[in-house]
Amino acid sequence: MEPFDIRGVRVVPGALDPAAQAAILDDLRAVAAAAPLFHPETRRGRRMSVAMTSAGRVGWVSDRRGYRYEPRHPSGRPWPPIPDRLMALWSAHAGTPVPPDTCLVNHYGQGARMGLHQDRDEADLDQPVLSLSLGDEALFRVGNVAPGAPTESVWLRSGDVAVLAGAARLVHHGVDRVRHGSSRLLSGGGRINVTMRVALAPGERAS
Repeated sequence: MEPFDIRGVRVVPGALDPAAQAAILDDLRAVAAAAPLFHPETRRGRRMSVAMTSAGRVGWVSDRRGYRYEPRHPSGRPWPPIPDRLMALWSAHAGTPVPPDTCLVNHYGQGARMGLHQDRDEADLDQPVLSLSLGDEALFRVGNVAPGAPTESVWLRSGDVAVLAGAARLVHHGVDRVRHGSSRLLSGGGRINVTMRVALAPGERAS
């Protein structure tokens, strides 16, 4: 399939072939070995259904103190570096010379979902967000920047890339459900979503 837009979000179907997907999966296993997956909590103390970890200079965390980027995993360990293959994917599809400084790794088990939200915790909202889907198919829902707007949905498959940039950088988006067992990439099923971002302000990036 050719690349297409859904409410301004650029989707590149099959950006990675099966061999490239398997290679990145090995990279992500190494990331998770250095910074184990955990289930963040919301401000209200609700445990998220998605397990996550990060790589890069900072990683995304959430607890009763709120959503934020931190330089260390909740265990106190520093986050591992972003794998080279993912940096190359960013260079190929993000459309910016600024490299990502954070890479979120979300694991969706059976029944996991992600409600509509905006990615707005980053210091530089002019930089894009690049999302890579691995494993089971996910029903990706996209709205507008304003909350409560009509939404559209598309199934994302393993190897697909989506880029939120420009006017679509702050659109509300989420994952309504995962079609468990639709891919053989992950033993036992499940989906991994890799999201690369520029979280730090220009002055922080230069330090």
